Amino acid sequence: MKKKHNMEDYDLTYREFRWEVPEYYNFAVDVVDKWARNPEQEAMVWVDDGGCEVRKTFRDMSLASKRLANALKQQGIKKGDVVLLILPRNVEWWEIFTACIRMGALVTPGTTQLTGKDLEYRANTSEARCIFANAEIAEKFDGIAENCPTVKTRIIISAPRTGWKFYEDTVKEASDKFRAVKTRSDDNCLVYFTSGTAGSPKMALHTHASYAVGHQTTGRFWLDLTPSDLHWNLSDTGWAKAAWSSYFGPWNCGAAVFIHHTDRFDPVKTLELLSAYPITTLCASPTMYRMMVLKDLNRYKFPRLRHCVGAGEPLNPEIIEIWKADTGLTIRDGYGQTETTLLVGNFPCMAPRIGSMGKQAPGFEVRVLDETGNRVPPDTEGLIAVRVHPERPAGLFKEYWKEPDRTASVYLGDWYLTGDRATMDKDGYFWFVGRSDDLILSSGYRIGPFEVESALIKHPAVAESAVVSSPDETRGEVVKAFVMLAPGYDASENLAKELQEHVKKETAPYKYPRKIEFVESLPKTVSGKIRRVALRKKEWDEDSTQN
Repeated sequence: MKKKHNMEDYDLTYREFRWEVPEYYNFAVDVVDKWARNPEQEAMVWVDDGGCEVRKTFRDMSLASKRLANALKQQGIKKGDVVLLILPRNVEWWEIFTACIRMGALVTPGTTQLTGKDLEYRANTSEARCIFANAEIAEKFDGIAENCPTVKTRIIISAPRTGWKFYEDTVKEASDKFRAVKTRSDDNCLVYFTSGTAGSPKMALHTHASYAVGHQTTGRFWLDLTPSDLHWNLSDTGWAKAAWSSYFGPWNCGAAVFIHHTDRFDPVKTLELLSAYPITTLCASPTMYRMMVLKDLNRYKFPRLRHCVGAGEPLNPEIIEIWKADTGLTIRDGYGQTETTLLVGNFPCMAPRIGSMGKQAPGFEVRVLDETGNRVPPDTEGLIAVRVHPERPAGLFKEYWKEPDRTASVYLGDWYLTGDRATMDKDGYFWFVGRSDDLILSSGYRIGPFEVESALIKHPAVAESAVVSSPDETRGEVVKAFVMLAPGYDASENLAKELQEHVKKETAPYKYPRKIEFVESLPKTVSGKIRRVALRKKEWDEDSTQN
């Protein structure tokens, strides 16, 4: 018997949907503990590259998070304190995330690719009181710890380390009885550092109910999840997509999450796991789908897989078509941001239009506007905007924390401006065009060019540089640096490699320029500002003529 979708009629669901946000809300209590009433309800299937397998129920997660909340309380962590969570896909990530929510602490996830400088910036800007880390991150943090006076508690997983509390010892004697902090729906809950095109990363602040409740539509309608599903999201835990599809989205629906703990993406291993486990739904970045379709998909069978989605960057129509031809499944694109939950999506009940992001998600009014805030005609490029007045939707971030001017800059009248551009056809389907700013999306990572340029300029060979996106067949786009050399330096392949290694050390490794072009000059405005837009246009125009 064919499974019925959670959304059977898009127009009816959209028309009748209403957000229900209570006065008090806590995801650990209202969702995790609710599913934990059934002691057999599975919450997680975890495997690593060595074949080790761990299964956790919601009851397990509930009790583990209570023990940790008690342990953190003993360490002086209280409601409103910021906790840095810098771990890969360890089971502890989910326990810590839940414990922080339970006790009203603000959880701040980050990728393990962060440098010591990144960690220092995040700790001091957020005034973090606690950090959870593995050995790799702990070593980096120890190098800058004396510059982070607010961090009073350091907890490490896997193995003890001098100067750190060991996770297992910390929770071993703690009680699994914990009275959750009563959190209002609008209390601060979660902070994500998100890159911009200039300056340092900004802090996108989410509240207890808005983000968790907002992801009810992500899990229920776009991921199409139920308590009988096993959902696999391939996103790194440091990115907001993990909150979307590895935490709030599936657990809202009582679905279990499948976790592959690995330090790299291996398309063959991914296909093997899809075949070996009863995974029903899959969420991956377009880059990952691109790498998987290069393999012989006919060698694999996915007997339980019924639904696939993609997010993080635009998905190439040809990849969708190849995947469908080999698996019989359509990859359904979706669109949102670190600042939001799902805004636009291709929902299972809809006839997909290959290459489109889909239609506006229930609970959101999304439009394409011109620079003055007026709606543009169908098929006309404009700004993607979300209506916030007279009623602010759930799922939208509260503010850029501690930056009121930056927060104000993204609103225009009754609308929140996403910073992205699109067209909308006469039937309400959105078609992504690009970003209004210079942000680079590579393999799902958001990279601000200013961060890369700031790293390059520290090298003595670099007089000036400009960083833009450049088309790439596998990753969609990559970082490219146009470099003007200082006197006494000559362009060479060896120097290019040296600059790449330099950037890796100065920033996170994923930010380094995969392409470097040495130039005599850079295009500038009359006021002397580098015209990145001209360089980016040249890159993409050349690519289109070659195709």
